[in-house]
Amino acid sequence: MTEEQKSIHWLSSILDVLRKECPWDSVQTIDSLRYLTIEEVHELSEAIVAGNYDEMRKELGDLFMHLMFYSKIAEDEGRFGVADVLDGICKKLIARHPHISLPDKAGNMQPVTQHDTPRWEQVKMKEGRKSVLEGVPQSLPPIVKAIRMQEKAAGVGFEFPDVEGAKNKVLEEYHEFEEALVEMHEESKGQETVANSHGTSPKSHAEEELGDLLFAIVKWARMEGLNADTAMVRANQKFFKRFSYVEDQSRLSGRSLSEMTLEEMEKLWNEAKTK
Repeated sequence: MTEEQKSIHWLSSILDVLRKECPWDSVQTIDSLRYLTIEEVHELSEAIVAGNYDEMRKELGDLFMHLMFYSKIAEDEGRFGVADVLDGICKKLIARHPHISLPDKAGNMQPVTQHDTPRWEQVKMKEGRKSVLEGVPQSLPPIVKAIRMQEKAAGVGFEFPDVEGAKNKVLEEYHEFEEALVEMHEESKGQETVANSHGTSPKSHAEEELGDLLFAIVKWARMEGLNADTAMVRANQKFFKRFSYVEDQSRLSGRSLSEMTLEEMEKLWNEAKTK
């Protein structure tokens, strides 16, 4: 037995005991664990963005435990077990990589059944999917969802031929957003809501164009090899650190932010940037 196998067996054995003897573990259900798993995924995400490998290792351990915990609960209910989960993903990987020789469960290398590299989404469609967008959870954060839908569409060739096309789309959507804003401002001056040629209120139209602009920016970034969600996470972190510095300095001066002028706050903000 390899060290990996020993560790997996160790975790499995611990969970078996906890499921019987721990007051908390013994009453958990698949539903009760769901929100906790979401929290663990976010904690792992933060560790990855921070580049903190020690925290990443710990969070991966928590996530491993959750995955095996779900399987143990399902096994108690007579639905499936850990082996079924692992066998399932192994079979899926083999089916989706017909151009690569992979081992079967006994460790025997299997011959390739296809010599050219298949497109990932085309392989999935052969499995019975009706749309390449199937499998993208509705509850994903908006930017992540946009990235995944774009990646899947690109997987079947629905993509700009070059980065310049994506850039031009951003500029086009930006101008349409500007025009919608002008329409919205004109409507607000008239103190009445009138549906436009799009059949919506000027504000709704502006919001729609803003969404198109953000979606186009995500695509441009993706085609440049950049992840818009990661960029947004880091931008939020940067703002948090700099604004926290402004708050700290205001407290040290014995004043609240509401007592400071915008110029004073901007001065502290620029100090935070140099730090």
